[in-house]
Amino acid sequence: MKRVGIRGRRRIRRGAIVLSVLAVLLVAGGVALQRLDAAYPPPLDPAPLSAEVVDRDGALLRAYAASDGRWRLPADIDHLDPQLIEMLIAYEDKRFWSHSGVDLRALGRAAWQLASNGRIVSGGSTLSMQLARLTEPRTERSFAAKFRQIARAIQIERRLSKREILERYLTLAPYGGNLEGVRAASLAWFGKEPQKLELAEAALLVALPQSPEARRPDRHPQAAKEARDRVLARMASAGVIAESEVERASGGKIAERRLPMPAYAAHLADAVMRADPGARKHYLLIKRSAQANLETVAARSAQRLGAGVSVAMILADARTGEVLARIGSAGYFDAARAGWIDMSTAQRSPGSTLKPFIYGLAFEEGLVMQETMIEDRPGNFSGYRPRNFDMAYQGDVSVRTALQMSLNVPAIRLLDALGPVRLVARMRQAGAPPELPPGEAPGLAIGLGGAGLTLEGLVQLYGGLANRGRVQPLRHLAGSSPSRQPAQVLTPQATWQIADILSGVVPPKGAPRLGIAYKTGTSYGYRDAWAVGYDGRHVLGVWAGRPDGGSVPGLTGYVAAAPILFEAFSKSGIGIEPFPPAPPGALRMTASELPFSLRRYAAPDGDLVTGAAGEPAPEIVFPPQGARVDLGLARGGGVMPLALKINGGRAPFRWLANGVPLPEMFRRRNASWVPDSGGASTLTVIDAAGRTASVDVFLE
Repeated sequence: MKRVGIRGRRRIRRGAIVLSVLAVLLVAGGVALQRLDAAYPPPLDPAPLSAEVVDRDGALLRAYAASDGRWRLPADIDHLDPQLIEMLIAYEDKRFWSHSGVDLRALGRAAWQLASNGRIVSGGSTLSMQLARLTEPRTERSFAAKFRQIARAIQIERRLSKREILERYLTLAPYGGNLEGVRAASLAWFGKEPQKLELAEAALLVALPQSPEARRPDRHPQAAKEARDRVLARMASAGVIAESEVERASGGKIAERRLPMPAYAAHLADAVMRADPGARKHYLLIKRSAQANLETVAARSAQRLGAGVSVAMILADARTGEVLARIGSAGYFDAARAGWIDMSTAQRSPGSTLKPFIYGLAFEEGLVMQETMIEDRPGNFSGYRPRNFDMAYQGDVSVRTALQMSLNVPAIRLLDALGPVRLVARMRQAGAPPELPPGEAPGLAIGLGGAGLTLEGLVQLYGGLANRGRVQPLRHLAGSSPSRQPAQVLTPQATWQIADILSGVVPPKGAPRLGIAYKTGTSYGYRDAWAVGYDGRHVLGVWAGRPDGGSVPGLTGYVAAAPILFEAFSKSGIGIEPFPPAPPGALRMTASELPFSLRRYAAPDGDLVTGAAGEPAPEIVFPPQGARVDLGLARGGGVMPLALKINGGRAPFRWLANGVPLPEMFRRRNASWVPDSGGASTLTVIDAAGRTASVDVFLE
């Protein structure tokens, strides 16, 4: 074995020393860099983000600028157009997934081009370096600044995953003006979320961050188009897109103006923001498609109704109380209509919209049935003299007709018997108390709109009619619990009767039958027009009027609000659910099938009809009580009519034979009847005041 000489041993010792020194220097350098990195970490604290209000499916309803005035929405790769990501990396940093923050090949190429041409031909910045510049912006452009970016990029790569780096870049990248991040840019320039971008749109968003102000499409459309087309051309040469797509995409128009950020359910969004200003994301139960459609209906309807008129609407699921759409005005930014005022929560006179609950209580108490006759004539109720809207009176009408025609006097007759306190108590129980003057007890005028009520409260009440009398409190926030326990405002049998009547109301002119029940209302002086409708599950309320409470001549519920109701139901996209079957005990009886006591309504406390006092009650003078009358029934020949005569009473008169009403009413005190068979019979007459007289006779 050859022995190493003295000189060789010295060289080995010197080499070992050098290696040891280098190792020490490397370790020391590594430790120093580690300490320097720990002492001066990159500023990766999240930038302030825009607050978001989203619908039940996570779709954006409204966004608010961040605290620094920027529109900055977080980017999520899973919710971005994959082609946008592929184009961005191919255009900006094609070795993004493999380098450690610095692309040495790209830097070398950029340095060589700078030395050869005397100017910058292409950049060597990676997306990590660009993120470093965005998180730690510097105004100067120098080699020192570039070296700082390189150092920061290396630091960033040590702390964040590639996905996190890409998402942060796409959240902070500038896109012109106060737009930062690809989501804000996509919404502002194209009015859509970035997962729905077309090829030309994605190419523009790849090009904008390099020179966002010089390429703003609203100010420099030609520069924006040229930058977009360069991206498309390079993507084709890189094989990211097909050559055939370049010409088609290059022909696409450039956005000519910046679009406003989404502002659906703006009033409700403001309310939840005020309630929890610290939350960055608020989740509502609103359904954005229904919200957008109804907002369009509201805006167009307000234009049709005239200057200064606004429209509010609430659509809810009656079974759960979930609010699916809520429009506070015809246009949040429409100053001419005071659009900033949320009319869905404003206290206004509800007009006749409470009448179904009066009739529902009357059904519940057994005072009337649908075919019970009730009087529509001027009345005096302890000094309160209600009049019908058209100042005309119908005389004797069925309860069904009285509610469908929204006659005032019959409703007040029933409310007088029930007591207005009972109606108010049910409303309070349902969580929709009316606003009364301080210290004033409920009066009969409440039945015709003499109290304040919000659209929100009215929709909640009608939700009970659509849900078999069970009122679910309205809810707006996803995951929230009801503010109170459900309340039974009416029995299922009573609500079925109301739905059976209101579903028969004729739709407004030009509107199709939708299979909904609805009621309209108009406040005194044409200040408020209402329409509330429901199917087997949903309830939709509409208000129209001036936010300042001014009168709008001719503004009525049937003419103004009902057409909006039908259009909104048709365009909401929710579909019409059929009414449930009648619950046990709920029947629609004909007049002849009614028990005698329900064939005509008579006030429990006596006759309240003006002019009835002093008139004698009707008395049957022929046939007299217990009489046997020969009409030829036993001989089998022609049957003679039975003459009927009365004294007293007030016309018109209704005759009943054995509980069955005769086909017509009589205004004279003489009438006749041809019986079908002989034997014992009971004859009854009812006058216009509801007073009765009866006799028992035997016919032969």
